[in-house]
Amino acid sequence: MAQSRLESIWRELDEPQLGAGWELFVDIAGIRIYRFYREESCLYEYKICGTISDCAPELFVDVYMDLDYREQWDSYVKELKELEHSGQKVIYWEVKYPFLMSNRDYVYGRELHDLDINGRKIWVIIAQSKCVPEIPAKAGIIRVEDYHQTVALESDGNQGTKVFLHYFDNPGGLIPTFLINWAAKIPLRSRSLELKNET
Repeated sequence: MAQSRLESIWRELDEPQLGAGWELFVDIAGIRIYRFYREESCLYEYKICGTISDCAPELFVDVYMDLDYREQWDSYVKELKELEHSGQKVIYWEVKYPFLMSNRDYVYGRELHDLDINGRKIWVIIAQSKCVPEIPAKAGIIRVEDYHQTVALESDGNQGTKVFLHYFDNPGGLIPTFLINWAAKIPLRSRSLELKNET
């Protein structure tokens, strides 16, 4: 991974790059979600930034990278595993969709970078969809071919984690845009309820 790419990601911890077209979508419980409308796909990509005050970055990274644990807490996971093909490690992930809708699956690569930037300990995680012919799409499941996610994390100076996340996912098929936008808020709603219950 080129250092310039890594730098462009972690620098958004300090100042998210929100040029023309980005709009504030949600601002709640110390987390801000911005979105950008992609005309070619009629979908939004998202940037999320803020602080999670009760979770240290080391724990955040451990949980994020632990595929086995995700199967325990994420009820939408149908199948999730790491595979090796042609010398490269990839992740296969099948996601449960609501009744009458086809499940989606992903094949993607993932990288974790542990950085020391002038004394700042920063973690950068990059996930990107990959075409792996040895893992063909299954009958009745729609393969997501355009997915990327970058995450940058560091301590907030106390007990929490400063977070930046950039995300885009084209689920394919015929899904109403309003339903995709509604689904994008679900993790944030859940997190805000947890925060309210803790206070």
